[in-house]
Amino acid sequence: MKSLSRHQLAIAVQLSLLCAAPLGMLPALAQAQDAPAASQEAKTLDTVQVTGSRIKKAELETAVPVQVLTREDIDRSGYSSVSDIVQNLTASGAGLNTKFNSSGNFGFPPDGGGVGAGAATVDLRHLGAKRVLVLVDGIRWVNESSASGVGASVDLNTIPLSIIDRIEVLEDGASSIYGSDAIAGVVNIITKRNVDGASVELNYGQYSKFGGGDTYGADVSWGGSTDRAQWFLAGSYYKQKEISSADYWAARVPVPGTGLANGSSATPQGRFVFMDPNTGQVHSITPNNGVSDPAYTAQPDCPTARTDDFHCFGTPDRYNFAPNNLLLTPSERKSVFGQVRFEFTPTFSGYVKALYNERESANQAGPEPIFLGTDAGVYNKWAEQLLVIPANQAYNPFGFDLTTMGANPNLFLIGRRPTEGGPRRYEQKVKTWYVNAGLEGTFNVGDRPWSWDVNFVRSESKADQTNYGSYNLRKINLALGDPAVCAATPGCVPLNIFGGEGSITREMLNWIQPVVRDESENKLTLASANLTGDLFEMWAGPLAFAAGYEYRKYEGSYTPDPITVAGEYNGVPSGPTAGKYDVNEAYLELSVPLMKDTAFGKSLDLSLAGRYSKYSTFGSKNTGKIGLRWQVADELLLRASWAQGFRAPTIGELYGTLSRFDATLADPCSGLATVTPECVADGVPQGYEQTNSQISVVTSGNRELKPESSRSLMLGAVWSPSFADNASWSDKLDLGVTFYKHEITDAIQAPDAQAILDRCVANRDPASCAAYDRSSTGQIVRFDDILDNLGTINTDGWDFTAAWVLPERDWGRLSFDWKNTWVTRYELVNEAGLTEPRQPGIEVNNSAIPEWTSTLVSNWNLGPWNVAWTMRYIEGLDETCGGAAGFPICDEGNVNHLGGITYHDLQVSWETPAVAKGLKLTAGVNNLAGKDPPTCLSCSLNGYDASTYDLPGRFWYARMKFDF
Repeated sequence: MKSLSRHQLAIAVQLSLLCAAPLGMLPALAQAQDAPAASQEAKTLDTVQVTGSRIKKAELETAVPVQVLTREDIDRSGYSSVSDIVQNLTASGAGLNTKFNSSGNFGFPPDGGGVGAGAATVDLRHLGAKRVLVLVDGIRWVNESSASGVGASVDLNTIPLSIIDRIEVLEDGASSIYGSDAIAGVVNIITKRNVDGASVELNYGQYSKFGGGDTYGADVSWGGSTDRAQWFLAGSYYKQKEISSADYWAARVPVPGTGLANGSSATPQGRFVFMDPNTGQVHSITPNNGVSDPAYTAQPDCPTARTDDFHCFGTPDRYNFAPNNLLLTPSERKSVFGQVRFEFTPTFSGYVKALYNERESANQAGPEPIFLGTDAGVYNKWAEQLLVIPANQAYNPFGFDLTTMGANPNLFLIGRRPTEGGPRRYEQKVKTWYVNAGLEGTFNVGDRPWSWDVNFVRSESKADQTNYGSYNLRKINLALGDPAVCAATPGCVPLNIFGGEGSITREMLNWIQPVVRDESENKLTLASANLTGDLFEMWAGPLAFAAGYEYRKYEGSYTPDPITVAGEYNGVPSGPTAGKYDVNEAYLELSVPLMKDTAFGKSLDLSLAGRYSKYSTFGSKNTGKIGLRWQVADELLLRASWAQGFRAPTIGELYGTLSRFDATLADPCSGLATVTPECVADGVPQGYEQTNSQISVVTSGNRELKPESSRSLMLGAVWSPSFADNASWSDKLDLGVTFYKHEITDAIQAPDAQAILDRCVANRDPASCAAYDRSSTGQIVRFDDILDNLGTINTDGWDFTAAWVLPERDWGRLSFDWKNTWVTRYELVNEAGLTEPRQPGIEVNNSAIPEWTSTLVSNWNLGPWNVAWTMRYIEGLDETCGGAAGFPICDEGNVNHLGGITYHDLQVSWETPAVAKGLKLTAGVNNLAGKDPPTCLSCSLNGYDASTYDLPGRFWYARMKFDF
């Protein structure tokens, strides 16, 4: 374990001073979870169900840590979406959000889920969004649709923030309680229920550093009740405008600090690598475009001087695609929600709730590159195997055939980026509907109350994506091919791919540029029944239980455009996916009181849970959990839990067909002064240089996948010292620490592509070397990365919390809420027994695991005024320089350090009941100091890690809420 940084040491010392007495007694402490709203509810109810247990109890502090984000916490954050709220928890990892400009750049991930452009997910403990279960009112929500695959996680943007009463976050394994996916934890979103009257809220926000990114919205709701009925209706509208990457300095270059060295070889002028059949000379050239033979460094395969209209291709010719991207993607969301409850008798009631959500979003990438030739690596026969550009093609300037066919092909690479066709634009329309109906009631067994409920859910998320700016390779093949064949083909126009920027006319584009339309959907059908109550009285209290049955059916499909299915699409290819499976489950949970009011403490309770799951895909799975809750005294609670968990393979992971994503890889054999023996063994010739840093990697699902298995351990305590209750200096003080540990085996994943390449070259690892092929010129032309149950994931760490409320004074009331997460271990071991690069303190693949994250909320109230100041700290990270090695930005060996950063958020609000039922005005600024995120060299887009850091600059906002 690394030594503590000065930030960690300072925080640890402060916490130890606060917690010295209990920490001396405890091997591990747990996370405090006091929430004012929840505590008030507990005073009015005999029992309450808390996330992490199906048993209704009087205690809100259970044997597992649950963090409760109240409505006050949500409003104080200044955020307008559920994802922004949960992604800023200290235990959160790299979740997808609207700062990811994803589809055209990331392609198709190995899990078959596509990239949910415009979607937002939650990741706990850095274990991935697929290992977090999202519930709404204790019941599963439908998985997202992205129109580019069958998603495996919930899109939080389908749940409007305005309908939420609170969010309960269980940061512990809970598969025995809830079934698959609850490995890293559970996010349970509780909707508003007890509402009396109507409300209108308007909001507006803006990123001060940019000319775009304005956000605005409106929420309208109405609720009420009679003696037997209760209802709540709400409508929500939200719009976020886009910000161009060209507006941010670090996003204007492919890799910050490297100029064009890591730019694309697919340029508006074009790059052409071929062999002259008359001389045997290999050329790597680009058009002069009116400039006479610039003094570029000559390449080994190109003469030092040319007498035609071309010159040797060099670094200055590379293309900077980055300004065409988006720093913030646009999103427009509309939703309506309603729920009605009716009490048939005092012990029998029913409910219906429904939601409809519609999202329109978009993302954008640079003009789509066209790669042709034997070294193109695009896995397309029209580009790599069947292309012949004859000497008599109208725009062939070389006087001989260029061919990829036969025993001696001479066309190795054409890289042309037709800026004439404009950038790639992906526009999504996503419609989600959800209906949940149920019955619930109570009855007595003797003098013991029992509760029951039955629930039914039907839900669907459907997405359509329209892609402008892509190309049809079959039509490009025809337009570059035999002039007679093109002339005989209706609509075919010969293509000038050699003439430099501006040479492709509108008529040519009309032939080769289609509008591509894809769609996907996810469906969920669920039925459940639950029963809970006290079985009998034991020596230390009643033995409580919960038992139930659940049936779920998942259906999903992804249907790409017909030209993609036909293999004609020039963009990232993929096959259609369709599949379904169902599961039957039964569970039993027991709460066993072992001790009460003895010399050893107030109480000691044992919790036991077991679940049996039978899947139509792989068979059955059993999971169990055991927990202890020891109330040593009124002020001190110790708790521990050990749990088994699992995650079933998803539809995309099982049934996803061959698809491709373009990974940014640094070939370790590229540009070496002398070819090393390892590279010679890998088939690399002298003078080899990687033509393109984006390598096409093919992946697919695997029907032989087994479920992932996990084991989770939690140890901890909560200490609420009595000397801090109603004292002159304190009304209430809660302190806690949690130790967590997760181990996942048979993890479903594809090996890291860069690690495969590095292992093969360095160690000649047979499995790694079998994953890819090189052409005779050394270029990587095949790279397979198929899903499997590979390796293990081990992670552990600590959560530290402190909540302090000061007595009310003439100058108001102060309170502090401090939460910290320290990741002490994260280890991913691959199928070869080697450790992958992802670990604490490291930035890799657009996601980071900071060793230390901390959030301190200081809140002040005085009459109608409230002021909140939030500090969010993210510790520094290191990353390998990759393509930036040797440049001044990466002059400390091969490591770039991303410095630690502290964000400051300030909010001021004022409310009065004098206007109708109430008027509340709020104004705030997030990232008050206007800090830019640290520069990331390995991140695919925009020069920073969008899953870890805020957008550059300040975000200010204003809200007005009117109750009547």
